[in-house]
Amino acid sequence: MRRIRLIISYDGTNYVGWQVQPNGVSVQALLEKALFELTGEQIRVEGSGRTDSGVHAKAQVAHFDTEVRMAADKFAIAMNMHLPPDIRVLFSEECDPTFHARFSAKRKVYSYTVQLGPHADVFLRTTSLHLHYIPDVEAMQKAAAAVIGTHDFNAFKCADSSMENTVRTITRSEWNRNGNLLVYTVEGNGFLYNMVRILVGTMLEIGSGKRPVSDMENAIETGSRTSAGATAPARGLRLERVIYPDFDTEEVLNRG
Repeated sequence: MRRIRLIISYDGTNYVGWQVQPNGVSVQALLEKALFELTGEQIRVEGSGRTDSGVHAKAQVAHFDTEVRMAADKFAIAMNMHLPPDIRVLFSEECDPTFHARFSAKRKVYSYTVQLGPHADVFLRTTSLHLHYIPDVEAMQKAAAAVIGTHDFNAFKCADSSMENTVRTITRSEWNRNGNLLVYTVEGNGFLYNMVRILVGTMLEIGSGKRPVSDMENAIETGSRTSAGATAPARGLRLERVIYPDFDTEEVLNRG
């Protein structure tokens, strides 16, 4: 039995998320279908984490086990022939059988894109949130800085989440503006269900003047979901990078 590691990019607009679900088509389901058509095996594909409905990925990591002797680097090309154009396997290689896409991951990087201005860009409608006003970016930057460190992020998880351990370490949290695009980047050792979207929603409310900057620290300290802001729409969120002790999606993809 061989273990194959993948880097996958997808536009999540048309999917119910990464994970197989009974209420719609998922990215995981289509990958498993492609592998069945390719190998004849019933293969389970394990991802580095679950992305929600409408959320995108530049570099999702996954692994699967197979008996097929195909050259490992050919799986990417072969799988893409069985996948829709909004899902691409960018890289495939054989890896150590102890590697696990989810449990071996050390850090992840997400981005959230906001477009600013009176009229929305039609070409960004599925990959960003449009705001008609210009928010107070300086206030949002201060709120973003308060997230850095090891904290209990209980206030920033979905209300119906059953996750018990809500402590996470964030090493990067910042907003950057380039023209009419405002991008939030956050890096950490893990994220709760809806955590990034609630962080963004809270900071957007701070940027609009609906909340003071101090609300970010207050939400972290109280751990109360009602102390944080609304959940930002899924379409602006993208998984950018997954980092392992000996494997980094950004380094691999930058090799060309």
